[in-house]
Amino acid sequence: MKAVVWHGKEDVRVDNVPDPIIQESTDAIVRVTSTAICGSDLHLYAKLSPLMREGDIIGHEPMGIVEEVGADVEHISPGDRVVIPFNISCGHCYFCDQELYSQCETTRDKGKLAQTVNLLGRGRGASLFGYTHVYGAVPGGQAEYLRVPQAHFGPIKVPEGPPDDRFLYLSDVLPTSWQAVAYADIPEGGTAGIWGLGPIGQMCARIAMHLGAGRVIGVDNVPERLAMASRYGVQTVDYSAVDSVRDVILNLTGGRGVDSAIDAVGMEAGGSLVGSILQTTKLQLDRATALRDSMSAVRRGGTLSLTGVYAGPIQAFPLGDLFDMQIQLRMGQANVWQWVEDIVPLLNDDDPLGVDDLKTHEMPLQDAPLGYEIFQKKQDGAIKCVLKP
Repeated sequence: MKAVVWHGKEDVRVDNVPDPIIQESTDAIVRVTSTAICGSDLHLYAKLSPLMREGDIIGHEPMGIVEEVGADVEHISPGDRVVIPFNISCGHCYFCDQELYSQCETTRDKGKLAQTVNLLGRGRGASLFGYTHVYGAVPGGQAEYLRVPQAHFGPIKVPEGPPDDRFLYLSDVLPTSWQAVAYADIPEGGTAGIWGLGPIGQMCARIAMHLGAGRVIGVDNVPERLAMASRYGVQTVDYSAVDSVRDVILNLTGGRGVDSAIDAVGMEAGGSLVGSILQTTKLQLDRATALRDSMSAVRRGGTLSLTGVYAGPIQAFPLGDLFDMQIQLRMGQANVWQWVEDIVPLLNDDDPLGVDDLKTHEMPLQDAPLGYEIFQKKQDGAIKCVLKP
């Protein structure tokens, strides 16, 4: 089969690789019909190369048709249409029972590398499809076929009829955004600030308003992203056109700041020369511009929700200031299945979240290298690229 394979920094190729096979009684084989490039994949593409190996198959946002199931897989059958959550969870361990599926004890990588990269010595959470050798080194979903471990629980069965785009984002974008908004604890009629208007930020804004936010302010500098958010009622701030995002937001909120702030950017935030220097010199692994801006623009007693991925420590983290301002902080990988029952009825309905409007590019799997390039460089209006094997 053909698959998107990692060969080095900013070097992904579509190679011929062996077809996957059933290895465990809880496996399934899925023929992939759509698979998306995620912003997190760009970290693998350009930043997390020490945690990758040449030949790794990447991608964690797939859906398709079940081809084969193991003996212990009963809730799906060959021919079913399914979406595959990006985190691999067993559904019955201690953390899965707490609906913390991203912390699944059964699939956590307990190897030495996974333990070493955690500064607290606690390793990493549940295995992820196609995402480094500290998250299980599981072959990913940017491929013609995918072996799905823990298929007795993970795959989400969806109906025939609507195009893949209606359901594809159940794999990551929608549950990640829903959790970010839930964690942000936006008051009814309150104001939310969202840093980063990529796919996650776009959906955070729409979900926030769907769930009762009175106002959403979105921060980015890419014209196409600002325009898309504006179509859905977001008040946008182009950070490249102002001296201080914090001052702009304080002026928009009577000097108090937003009730809830969502950092939907993470480690690759732009806009700060100091952050770029710290990252380049290895004094800091991540660029934290969005994190610092969001912390400085949330009101006292407000909530900060982090859904953008960070890999390492942040220099001069203002813990004392957050304590003084009584800021609540929540973060983490999305627990996909925790939010499925909230989201699926909206996809079966009249699409109030506008998921049909998120994709900007569709291309054959063979063109994946181009998709990565234009997404990373923010070229050709790329916001969400979907690959068709």
